[in-house]
Amino acid sequence: MPRWKPDARERLIVAALDLFVEQGYDNTTVAEISTRAGLTRSTFFRHFPDKREILAAGQEALSRLLAEGIDSAPADATPMAAVAAGLERASGTMTSFNRELGPMLRAAIEANEELRNREALKSIGMAAAMTDALTRREVAEPAAQVAAEIGVLAFKRGYARWADPARDADPGELATHTRAAFDELRAAAAELR
Repeated sequence: MPRWKPDARERLIVAALDLFVEQGYDNTTVAEISTRAGLTRSTFFRHFPDKREILAAGQEALSRLLAEGIDSAPADATPMAAVAAGLERASGTMTSFNRELGPMLRAAIEANEELRNREALKSIGMAAAMTDALTRREVAEPAAQVAAEIGVLAFKRGYARWADPARDADPGELATHTRAAFDELRAAAAELR
């Protein structure tokens, strides 16, 4: 077996999610994940410090992309337009691999309280990154927090629709779904007045 296969990280993620769904998160070991992926334990630890981190894979990158999109929005963009730019930036990086993971990821998270808590922390991290980016644009903190939370919810709703296996075989781009979810949430927020 070659030492450094280029898709090792992705193989580990898929193997872990398969095992989490099949036998539960708590009953799955790093050794089993490595074996299922056709890799060694040392390769696993080159990519992840522990099995919990598999579910946070990409969290930092996603938060960074959301913030970069907000940072790159035109100077005169409203806070909501800046969040929309962040959603476009982050959504544009998602591939079919990310879509295929959706159902497995959802099943694993729903079956384990620790993973549900970790998912909540991921959402908090995304919102914090967007809030920080908005405050750098001199948006008042309460408005920045509200806009960021709507952005997180839009991303989650859009991703859930995009990754839903019951939907079309070709769901198009994730950005289409996050944009639609964002527009729905903006309209819902306007009704709260």
